[in-house]
Formats: sequence, C-alpha cells, structure tokens
Amino acid sequence: MKKLYISADIEGTCGIAHWNETEKGHADWAYFAAQMTREVAAACEGAFDAGFDRVVVKDAHDSARNLNPMDLPRGVELIRGWAGEPFCMMAGLDKSFDGVVFTGYHDAAGRDSNPLSHTMTTSAFSVTVNGEVASELMINSMIAAYVGLPVYAVSGDLGLCEWMRSKCPGTRTVAVNRGMGAAVQSMHPQEAASAIREAVRLGASQPGQTSLYPLPDRFDVRICYREHAKAKRNSYYPGMRMTEPRTLAFEHTDFYEVLRMMQFCL
Repeated sequence: MKKLYISADIEGTCGIAHWNETEKGHADWAYFAAQMTREVAAACEGAFDAGFDRVVVKDAHDSARNLNPMDLPRGVELIRGWAGEPFCMMAGLDKSFDGVVFTGYHDAAGRDSNPLSHTMTTSAFSVTVNGEVASELMINSMIAAYVGLPVYAVSGDLGLCEWMRSKCPGTRTVAVNRGMGAAVQSMHPQEAASAIREAVRLGASQPGQTSLYPLPDRFDVRICYREHAKAKRNSYYPGMRMTEPRTLAFEHTDFYEVLRMMQFCL
C-alpha cells in the first residue's frame, strides 16, 4: 500500500492577503478555508492519479479545524486539532508513508514574498537554522528527511517555491501567489487547484531520492523574539543560551531535540 502525507496551511492559499482571512470565525475566513480545502482535495486527487492507495492530511493551521472533510475525496483520512507532540504540523508522520506534500505554505518570518510571512508564531521576529532564515517549510521538510521521506510537491507563494527549488530541485512547486508588499497577485483559484493536482501527480511518480530534503548533521538555531520578555522566559529551556536581550541560541546534533525545543519556545 502506497501512503502519502499532506500537511496543509492557509497563509499560502491562492489569493490570501490579510490576517483576517486566516482567522476562524472571521467573515473573511470561510472563503479561504474553502479554497484551502479545494487545494488539499486537488493534492489528494494527484496522489490517487499517481497510484497511491491512502492519503492522510494534517490540518496544520491555527485551530487545525479549517478543512471541510466532506469536500475531500473518499479514501482520505484527516487529522484535526493538535496532538501536542514535537512533530507539530507533521503529527502522525512515520516511516510507513512513502512521501510528503505541503499545500498552502508561506515564506519565513523576515521574508517579504508574502504579506503573512511568519515562522510558527508571530511573536518571533526571525528564526534561523545554521545561519539561514527558517520557514515552516524548512522545518517540516527536515522532519520529512528525519523520517527518511521525500517531499514530492509544495504549493504557496513564489518566494517560498523559489527557495524550495534551490534546496530540493526534484520537488515540484506551484506558486499560487506573488507577494507585493501588503498585497498579492494570484492565479485563478481553479487553475491553482489543477496545477497542484498535476504537481503532486508528477512529483509522486518520480523516484523518491530525487526530492529528499538535505538534512544537516548539526543544528544551530537562533530565535529572535519581538519582545525581550519572551526571550527571557524561554531562556530557561534546557540547553538554551541568551546571546542578546531578544535572541536565544540552541545547538544540538539530534533534530528531534530541536523540535522538542521549538514545541516549547515557538
């Protein structure tokens, strides 16, 4: 049995441009939750087109209760809510899967290619891993690599997709939005869904080793918070060092320990 894991976010969904559109219960949220669902459904169909038997989807945005299960194809399983484990947006992932897909992802805190750029929390001004600005996509692609799984396809903003191609050229990308300050220019939402389906079909049909994200041997993580009080509180996490009033440093050779730290400090 071939199994695919999909992690779905919303800030890289086609056309999204404002925080109100990401917030459950806000009048602007319903449309983009529906579009998020359409894009996930398209990714699922692409997996089935490629011969996959089973797809597990993690709703990975905010409340983790955004996707409409009735609008997903039959044969798809959905993880809603938060398990509270270090894999976080990748909860439930293990070696029984064959690969990973990301939909609706967005660029990192400190990047300007998405008006909603952030990394895990809006309380962090920036997060870096080994000196490189880290997005949620970077962190979660490393989780996939930690488990030994390839990243078949990614959808989101143009900046994020360009970054992913530079890191993992075999991964198929679909840039549904291009950030323009506080605005976005996007493709038609139906075209976005079609492109995502095709990207997943093609990505999942190729050998996995062509899209395995490179996992470093050592991790030097720096978190710069917007408020110094948050840095002070999190500086007491075991192994954490305060390098500046708003900046903490954490180093380890085991990526799971990095994820454990992030679970408590991001």
